[in-house]
Amino acid sequence: MNKKAYLKEIDRVIQKGKFKDNWESLSQFKVPDWYRNAKFGIFIHWGVYSVPAFANEWYPRNMYMQGTPEFEHHIATYGLHKEFGYKDFIPMFKAENFSADEWAELIENTGARYVVPVAEHHDGFQMYKSELSHFNAAEMGPKRDVLGELKAAFEKRGLTLGASSHRVEHWFFLGHGREFDSDIKEPLVCGDFYWPSMPEGDHQDLYSTPAPSQEYMEDWLMRTCEIVDRYHPKIVYFDWWIHHSAVKPWLKKFAAYYYNRAAEWGMEVVINYKHDAFMFGCAVVDIERGQFAEQKPYFWQTDTAIARNSWCYTENNEFKTAREILCDLVDIVSKNGCLLLNVGPKSDGTISKEDRAVLTEIGEWMKANGEAIYDSHVWRAAGEGPTKVEEGQFTDAATKVFTSEDIRFTAKGSNIYAAVLNYPDDGVVKIKSLGEKNAAKLPHFHGILKEVSVLGFDEKPEWARTEEALVVKSKSIKSDKPVILKILVD
Repeated sequence: MNKKAYLKEIDRVIQKGKFKDNWESLSQFKVPDWYRNAKFGIFIHWGVYSVPAFANEWYPRNMYMQGTPEFEHHIATYGLHKEFGYKDFIPMFKAENFSADEWAELIENTGARYVVPVAEHHDGFQMYKSELSHFNAAEMGPKRDVLGELKAAFEKRGLTLGASSHRVEHWFFLGHGREFDSDIKEPLVCGDFYWPSMPEGDHQDLYSTPAPSQEYMEDWLMRTCEIVDRYHPKIVYFDWWIHHSAVKPWLKKFAAYYYNRAAEWGMEVVINYKHDAFMFGCAVVDIERGQFAEQKPYFWQTDTAIARNSWCYTENNEFKTAREILCDLVDIVSKNGCLLLNVGPKSDGTISKEDRAVLTEIGEWMKANGEAIYDSHVWRAAGEGPTKVEEGQFTDAATKVFTSEDIRFTAKGSNIYAAVLNYPDDGVVKIKSLGEKNAAKLPHFHGILKEVSVLGFDEKPEWARTEEALVVKSKSIKSDKPVILKILVD
């Protein structure tokens, strides 16, 4: 690639287009309707780190940190780092059983509407064909353009393609390998797998040093724009370190380029970000492994994983249940959000039986209850009940325990949907937000209820509106997952 020419082209697109590389201009961004309506997507963490399948996807960093379990495991399993380093896993990453069509079929059956494969993780190995480095899946390891194959398979099934870039963290990710006799040695130049392997500062310090250099950020910009130009993803997801002060000018430049390219191509696109990396309103905020406690007036996203302990496949993954994931999905959607749920395939390209079982259960529930999720919008209240959802990132380690009084609401057309997160054994549900007493207290609901039915069940429940609540009684309805009451309003 002629890098100087590509950087000039990026500048030309920004100069010519509607969006400029400043927050005032980027604030013209509008969240696309397709994204608001989709509600549910699948994230995919798959790469060279799937070969050791130990601890989590930060293995490449931690294996070079002396004294860590990953460091000790690496020596015991593969030998000294100077003789077998992270690069030596690449030939072992064969993806011999990978089928993009099989993945697409599985994901389609979950009910997800968009998919975000990791295009490049912190380790620096590109899962797509690139002109900027030879260390990519099309030339090494699988020797296949993984992102390109997934794009074709997803689009055949009507799934929207996104792409995730965690490249900026590569600045420091392998830097500990310079602290002892390992395979990470000078000279390291742009395009090398281990370049630049800089010392690691405080991850949350917005001004940590050494700060990414101009050469590194130019390379970052070109890599990210290359993904956009080659694969036309409708979502670009970034991990947290783009909030570093040195990255901000380049982040604005990328956003302007992406939004302008999308306009040229007639696409409506989204950028996901964490913390306050973007000025509010210029992209869509994402909460990692957590959610909001209350309904928000703006659209947002949670990203989390089926596995509690890792984003990639490991031999000791601890899996969540479909029930708890679906409770989170309903809670998130009721609060004006969407859920991006991660699965981590094995290095050979297969998806574990545990992941498949969870995804299959989710898909079965979505087939029966999806009308309360897709294309829905928030109601006047997100929900009711005694259980409080802890707010913030990394709050999903423990399973939430909901009661039969915990109910979440969405609305669409003439219907209010009430999701009972833990359906009672006696079949009696009381929805206090729809009681007559509340009707006299504007701005609470003050409308006419015409009919109540239950999604996914044939039984027509009895119902009555009392002073205290809308009381719904059923006899045969049993479920260990959220049960959706569909309430027709006149």
